[in-house]
Amino acid sequence: MEKLDLRKQYKHLYAPSPKKVEVVDVPAFKFVMIDGQIEEGRGPGTSPGFQEAVQALYSASYTLKFMSKQREVDPIDYGVMALEGLWFVEDGVFVITKPDNWHYTLLMMQPDHIDEALFREALAQLEGKKQPSPALSRLRLTSFHEGLSVQTLHVGPYATEPKTVARMHAFAAEQGYRLAGTHHEIYLGDPLRSAPDKLKTILRHAIVPA
Repeated sequence: MEKLDLRKQYKHLYAPSPKKVEVVDVPAFKFVMIDGQIEEGRGPGTSPGFQEAVQALYSASYTLKFMSKQREVDPIDYGVMALEGLWFVEDGVFVITKPDNWHYTLLMMQPDHIDEALFREALAQLEGKKQPSPALSRLRLTSFHEGLSVQTLHVGPYATEPKTVARMHAFAAEQGYRLAGTHHEIYLGDPLRSAPDKLKTILRHAIVPA
C-alpha cells in the first residue's frame, strides 16, 4: 500500500521556524472547505456554528482517509492534514480582538487522488449516519492557490498574534512587498489540550509588490 506524508513533502510550508519570517511560493492544493460567520457577541471558541463547521470538516477528512486506505484498487494511506482558517470581514478592517464580525473559510488539504466522486461518496456515508451534521451540506472540494506569500510560526495565544503579524508586515516591506488577501492561520496545536503560551499557529499572508 502506498503511503503519503504530505507534512514531510511540504515541510517548508507546514513546519516553519518561529525565529524568522520567510517568503514562500504556495502552489495550488486541493482542500475540503466550509464557509461561515462568527455569531454576534461570540468568538471562535464559543461559536456553535464554528464548532459545527470544524466537526464536519474533520469528519469528512477522516472518512476520505479511510475510504482511500480501504479501496480495492490502488489503496493509499496518508495522514490527515492540519486545520486551516482564512479570516476576513466584509466591511471594515480585520481586528483579532473583535471577533464578532468575522467571516471564515475553514479548510483541510487533501491528496491529489481525492476527487469529486470520492468526496460525494464520503458525504453520503456521513449523511446516512444518525443525526448527521447540518454543516455537511456546506462542505465543498476545491482547489486553492495562494501563491507568493510570507509566513512564520506564531508560538503563544491567539491574542498575541498582532505582534507577529507586525513582524510579517515589516519583513514584507523590506523585501518590496505588502501583505494582501486574507489572514491565514494553520493550527498545529489543540487549544483544548495545549497551554495558551505553547500553542503553535502558522501565520501566512499572500503578498504583492508594494
